[in-house]
Amino acid sequence: MSRVGKNPITLPKGVEVTLAGGVLSVKGPLGTLSQALSRHVEVRQENGQLLFEPAAGSDEGNAMSGTLRAITANMVAGVTKGFERKLNLVGVGYRAQAQGDKLNLSLGFSHPVVHQMPTGVKVETPTQTEIVIKGLDKQQVGQVAAEVRAYRPPEPYKGKGVRYSDEVVTLKETKKK
Repeated sequence: MSRVGKNPITLPKGVEVTLAGGVLSVKGPLGTLSQALSRHVEVRQENGQLLFEPAAGSDEGNAMSGTLRAITANMVAGVTKGFERKLNLVGVGYRAQAQGDKLNLSLGFSHPVVHQMPTGVKVETPTQTEIVIKGLDKQQVGQVAAEVRAYRPPEPYKGKGVRYSDEVVTLKETKKK
């Protein structure tokens, strides 16, 4: 059995889990998230813990039990604390401004870039060169951060572009004659 799938998830106070119709719903103080269950995995709730076991010992159920357990653990963390991803703009004239559910970016193009945030994801700009993306769903927050970074990924010679706050860009040496 999957090592990750063997570990139970302890539910903190204020978090409710419902299993109905092949859908797992997690409700907490920040909101509600739901995930479709695999038919190869059996989910049980006992003593304030969620347990994941492969159905009939299948190989696919073994793999999916660990995957589903990790996704559910992220859902529990999302509805209790939430997730955030920080981005930095490096470059002369690179700016970001949050306006409601839109992020306006000036990235050295001849036009401004406007990125529409999906529902459930909020964006803040503490300074003109910092972007903070927040939400309940870890996958969705990471996807939005990757889409914003993709407008101008860091280039290897000067390091200009949009980068994650914890990203290290290794600079190349320029060509010599």
